[in-house]
Amino acid sequence: MSAPLCLLFDSDGTLVDSEILLAEVMAEVLPRYGLPFTATQYMEEFRGVRFLTIVHELERRHRALGEAQRQAMEAAMRELMDARMREQLIPIPGMDEALDALRDHPRAVVSNGPERKIRCAMECVGFAPHFGDNLFSAYSLGVWKPDPALYLKAAEAMGHPPERCVVIDDAAVGIAAGLAAGMQVIHLNRFPELEATPAGVTAIHHARDLPAAVERLSQQAMHDFMLHRSMK
Repeated sequence: MSAPLCLLFDSDGTLVDSEILLAEVMAEVLPRYGLPFTATQYMEEFRGVRFLTIVHELERRHRALGEAQRQAMEAAMRELMDARMREQLIPIPGMDEALDALRDHPRAVVSNGPERKIRCAMECVGFAPHFGDNLFSAYSLGVWKPDPALYLKAAEAMGHPPERCVVIDDAAVGIAAGLAAGMQVIHLNRFPELEATPAGVTAIHHARDLPAAVERLSQQAMHDFMLHRSMK
């Protein structure tokens, strides 16, 4: 029971400040294929959502694409996003220091993005040593948030039961996935004036507050364990 909690981090918007880059790239690429789209629309409506889900919704609203068009559009988007990340990607402020403070915790990245994108992001901001190969992609595992199976599969691979895992995520789909998986959830809510944190979720507004939030959850887990033992 004294073992540290396992930390499962989202990538975009949680570890790295990539969401505005992705929003801008999608706003640049999707209209070329007849799907009107703006960066603001991504940030307000689709943040953290699977790319294909976004495309299908836009097709419903505007026009249907053929499979070849979808594949070409996604390839163009991924290529441009890769280039933008290598040029402009920065970490979420305070996250590097938070990861250093949490070095004793097992941890992984669990993202709706492709593994290539996750790995590129971690390398671009110098976070690769914090996570090694503990990178879990929805594209590799075949399940996307808000389905809890993505976090559950990551926890299983890390060797930790759900109740010993903490999800750190900034997007509604990730928070929903963590709750449904039966894990503790920390919402990195960087836009508190626009977003509400669901009940049962720990809210923080800056990465510098993450170590203290994890410590509180660790103490609560120990308290619950001791209480359970005393009732037997």
